[in-house]
Amino acid sequence: MASVPELPQKSAVLAQNFEMLIGGELTRGQSGESLTSYDPATLEDLAAFPNASPADVDAAVNAARAAQPAWRALDLADRQQVVLAVRNIIKAHQDDLALLDTLDTGSLLSGMKGDAQGALWVLEHFTALSYDLKGETTHRDHNLHFTKREPFGVVARLLPFNHPLASLAAALATPLLTGNTVILKPSPHTSLSALAVARLIKDVAPPGVINIITGDNERVAVPLISHPGVDRVAITASAQAGRRAMALAAENLKVMTLEGGGKNPLVVFPDIDLDFATEVAVKGMNFKHQSQSCASTSRILVHNSIREEFTALLVEKVQAVRVGLPMNPDSDMGAISHRAQYEKTKHYIAQGKKDGARLLTGGEIPDDPALSNGLFLTPAVFDQVRPEMELAQDEIFGPIISVMGWDDYDKMVEVANGTIYGLTAVILTNDINIALKTAEAMETGYVEINGSVSFAAGSPFGGVKQSGLGREGTIDDLLSYTQVKSININIM
Repeated sequence: MASVPELPQKSAVLAQNFEMLIGGELTRGQSGESLTSYDPATLEDLAAFPNASPADVDAAVNAARAAQPAWRALDLADRQQVVLAVRNIIKAHQDDLALLDTLDTGSLLSGMKGDAQGALWVLEHFTALSYDLKGETTHRDHNLHFTKREPFGVVARLLPFNHPLASLAAALATPLLTGNTVILKPSPHTSLSALAVARLIKDVAPPGVINIITGDNERVAVPLISHPGVDRVAITASAQAGRRAMALAAENLKVMTLEGGGKNPLVVFPDIDLDFATEVAVKGMNFKHQSQSCASTSRILVHNSIREEFTALLVEKVQAVRVGLPMNPDSDMGAISHRAQYEKTKHYIAQGKKDGARLLTGGEIPDDPALSNGLFLTPAVFDQVRPEMELAQDEIFGPIISVMGWDDYDKMVEVANGTIYGLTAVILTNDINIALKTAEAMETGYVEINGSVSFAAGSPFGGVKQSGLGREGTIDDLLSYTQVKSININIM
């Protein structure tokens, strides 16, 4: 695949100062230390950004605490105006922010532009939903008994590396609308767009209402989660990171929600059209994000009567996925987002072979000279995968599909549910009774029938088991940033 000329705005978006937002001021941090972001497609350094210290964490928490009473006292309409102002600023700069995310993540520019559109939608969506924040009344006697929804205070939100701008928008909207002040901590792998947003929205909200800090997780995330001045924590991360965060938050009995990982099954019944089924399987792997999306259906459980034909067609379609430079419009998949994730993906390819799974295609460094300096791998398909293998148990967060056959329905359900995860499941069949029966049987928080995971607007998203706590995307998401106060008035 041919190389692509640099977009003219690349130099401009990287020329800015990437500074944190603490207490309404842009800062490099008290220590002045920094990390360097690099482009996974070329391994070229992009920009330096602050590596905050625990003192910066203290400053952000103190600023957020100081600002929260006045922010809480505002009318909802005033808080809505701030959230919509953030939305309008992101809209005005969405192309530059999408480009930053592409450079930082290695994901396709088209995908990051889609994330920018998603960021706008989520800010609008939660602003509209916030009108439905309300308490309840109880009619137990002639007195007045009612509840109010009140904010927690200071909310810390830790963002994932795979969808930086989209996750930032959701992380701002729900706490701010409910009267909390916010401290955002983006991933150290993909911090640039968050810091660009910090500069753009510096004066949108009163000082201390929105704080954005960056840096190494041990140095910044750990003291932030455990800080006694933080009242509520939300994190999007792996199950391992989520367990650690819960332990840290438990020290002060903080309320916490977690959007964790998945090892999501795609169940293929023998009555489904194979061309459609394989299209869903490919789309469901989110190759435009290198399968670095929590909902990717990386485990395919296909009925043995069609397994051979299904697998052959799947391999053909996966081989057609064009790995290329993220800004090339002809690319279908970009670069693995950072070195540790790249090495992890290669480990699972090697481990799968060692455990006896058969690699049918992919898992190789592309031979395109234009990709020789980056973290590129071709998407892999394994069959002869056994349920106990690491390929079938661990969340890889990379472009590896594991195919397993089944004959017995009950055994298939057991295998589908046989991991520590329970985020999503996809079911492909023309039999509505089987579809609904299987949906009930899946130990997941989200099920899609006859399509890849769609994140349907208004449908709650979240997992069970070690895939997380809480639900996102609906009124329940907003409510989770409030506490219930019961008020009882005796009528004299």
